[in-house]
Amino acid sequence: MQSVIVGWQIYELTKDPFSLGLIGLAEVIPFLTMALIAGHVADSFNRRRIIIISTILYLFCAGVLLLLSYSLTSGTGNSELILLYLVIAFTGLARAFYYPAQAAYMAQIVPRELYPNSSTWNSTIWHIAAITGPAIGGLLYGFAGMHIAYMFVLVFTITGLSFFLSTRSVPLPEILKKEGILQSLTKGVRFVFRQQVLLGAMTLDMFGVLFGGAVAMLPVFAAEVLNTGPQGLGVLRAAPAVGAVLMSIILAYHPPLKKTGYKLYAGIAGFGICIILFAISGNFWLSLGLLVMSGMFDNISVVIRGTIIQLFTPDSMRGRVAAVNSIFIGSSNELGAFESGLAARLMGLVPSVVFGGGMTLLVCGLTALFAPKLSKLELRGVK
Repeated sequence: MQSVIVGWQIYELTKDPFSLGLIGLAEVIPFLTMALIAGHVADSFNRRRIIIISTILYLFCAGVLLLLSYSLTSGTGNSELILLYLVIAFTGLARAFYYPAQAAYMAQIVPRELYPNSSTWNSTIWHIAAITGPAIGGLLYGFAGMHIAYMFVLVFTITGLSFFLSTRSVPLPEILKKEGILQSLTKGVRFVFRQQVLLGAMTLDMFGVLFGGAVAMLPVFAAEVLNTGPQGLGVLRAAPAVGAVLMSIILAYHPPLKKTGYKLYAGIAGFGICIILFAISGNFWLSLGLLVMSGMFDNISVVIRGTIIQLFTPDSMRGRVAAVNSIFIGSSNELGAFESGLAARLMGLVPSVVFGGGMTLLVCGLTALFAPKLSKLELRGVK
């Protein structure tokens, strides 16, 4: 919800696609700066407590955005906009600590034999939120106004916090040898880079999202190409998540345990093709359908990557590996938003998105060439 509301608000204030890219940059700088440290923290301190503190920080940022929505108008100067970007930066800080703690915590409370299924359901639940969030955000913004929309962000964040508070605390895995923070961080990075399957899966998703993400430019497509308002924007933002949920249902009954590597590459390639076709489509319903299909293809890689990380990571290193994964994957959303905004300014809106989809296909081919173990991966039988 918040991403749609902030994106539409800033575009209304600036009418500049590049300003949408700056939203991603504002969030990704603190995210990248603190990600590895956050992974070390997740392997050293109570993970449930980290999740709760991070969520409280996110709640605080949502409250400040609500207050700012009353003061920012079309005549707002650059100093006021900088304040808005600063609040978004703090949400990036909250995410940096939240993600590795959450990923490690989930792996602790789920039995190992259920990892493939848990990855599917985790993806499904997340995408249900991603469907309803943008749709509700866009509808509330269009029909009830920006202030009411921000209030609902607060309500849902408080609801999420209450669920976290109701979960049980799980002790950290026993650490056999105490390590300094620098040694700990280096060990986590080295582990990922020595695992060709892990590194290949993370690289695929990183560059796929980095170059293939048209989501950051959806406010411009909605306003100038497809001629729809914030309500239509909410529907467009929800479309990839609709496709992801549909694919999650399929994968729940037919988990990708056979020819896993080939299915991963097929998902990334299909995603890139959908993004290219979306860019050249001028029809709202065709664009909507392509976004749904892009979500279906993308979810294949999400589920496979999540399962790979859970199966190939020791319990004592889950926080650090999740942190490295967040740098590859989580940051790529925000860097992708910045790349999309910059490319749109330099190349034009449609050519920039076509270029991004083409780069996704190129990265897919290069990864298949340099990570042959990933191509041959079969999750069936992995212990």
